Amino acid sequence: MKVIIIGDGKVGYSLAESLSIEGHDVTIIDKNAEALKKASEYLDVMCIKGNGVSAQTLIEAGVRKTDILIAVTSSDEMNMVCCLAGKKLGAARTIARIRDPEYANELALLRDELELDLVINPEQAAAREIARLLRFTTAIDVEVFARGRVELVEIRVTSGMPIAGMKLMNISKHFSQDILIGAVQRESEVIIPDGSFEIRENDLIYILGRSSSVFNFCKVMGKYPQKIKNVMVAGGGRIAYYLAKSLKNSDMKVKIIESNMERCVELSELLPECLIIKGDGTDELLLHSENLREMDAFVALTGHDEENLVASLIAKQCNVKKVIAKTTRINFPEVIKNMGIDCVVNPKVVTSNYIIKYVRGLENAQGNPVETLYRIIEGQVEAIEFTVKNRSPYLDVPLKDLTLAKGSLVAVIVRKEEIIIPHGNDAIKLGDRVIIITQNRQLSDLNEIFIN
Repeated sequence: MKVIIIGDGKVGYSLAESLSIEGHDVTIIDKNAEALKKASEYLDVMCIKGNGVSAQTLIEAGVRKTDILIAVTSSDEMNMVCCLAGKKLGAARTIARIRDPEYANELALLRDELELDLVINPEQAAAREIARLLRFTTAIDVEVFARGRVELVEIRVTSGMPIAGMKLMNISKHFSQDILIGAVQRESEVIIPDGSFEIRENDLIYILGRSSSVFNFCKVMGKYPQKIKNVMVAGGGRIAYYLAKSLKNSDMKVKIIESNMERCVELSELLPECLIIKGDGTDELLLHSENLREMDAFVALTGHDEENLVASLIAKQCNVKKVIAKTTRINFPEVIKNMGIDCVVNPKVVTSNYIIKYVRGLENAQGNPVETLYRIIEGQVEAIEFTVKNRSPYLDVPLKDLTLAKGSLVAVIVRKEEIIIPHGNDAIKLGDRVIIITQNRQLSDLNEIFIN
């Protein structure tokens, strides 16, 4: 597919990198020659210096034959105008990044009026992810499939857990057949395990299953999900606003610390149910005076990664149950996790994954489309949800009689209201939702994992 990306910031670069690796014809437009220099040196893409609103620049980039135009500049208005211009000049589909909360309630109208095919708000998406993590305190990461009916939960194996030293085949016998361990990270090694694989202490394991089954399994493992009642947030930006709105009906009390007085006044008007404190979220004395030790969760959302890191480490020293840090650096989430911080959320990665899921779905619009896509373990493993809409040779055939591509696993089958953790005698049927775990592959069709 031919893709034009307007804006070569971190999101634009990440998208261009992912889409070019997957074999798409990518062109980047940006006014900043220095930003384009890195992309032209390290990526297999075409770079054009110019204004993404300019018809001449868009025509030069080949907009008339473009399948998707993606506008991810720092300006919402610029992104909307770029998409409008691109659509008028012949782009088949357009995607805009729109971040301002003022537009949040008007997205449906904007989509219709500007003929946008997809709108993504990175801060709102990141806030939704943080809210999920706060509802499942024992997990490092939580992703959802099948409209919330299936969860993918990341936890670390500790010495006290009964599965340490146990093979997967024995885990299902002794504990639960309603969950599946779909991937394991052991130090720098990534494994898609089979039944003979043995779990060890310090492994990061990725558990799939119905929400209640995953919850019960974690409880048996000694990972007791404790209800979070008090949340302290350092930084009062857009993510903090969306997070507080998201937690409004979750019976959680939210306290936001923000250094800018004008923003404090604004937040107090927008979020009357929250306590807004003016101050430095990395000031240890202030954090203690605001009863950090009594908090159930701490979320660092300032505009600086270093400040988020410092504040999160202070919270960990105070034995806060759940500590989450926002990062804008795409390359270092594992380093931050290894420092003891429970969870790392990167809005740019969330945005990139969301758009790539959409592009994969378009590639296969006539086949079995991609419904959900998550990248885990620094992008080395993907968990992908497909809906089976077409007849294929693998349908109604027991999985034990099928040959799967190396590093691939049929993890869950969702059949109407039934959640199936498949075994050898189970088969995929027309209309099923199928969740696949795959390593170092970019799937756009379910057929790609079955070998004839």
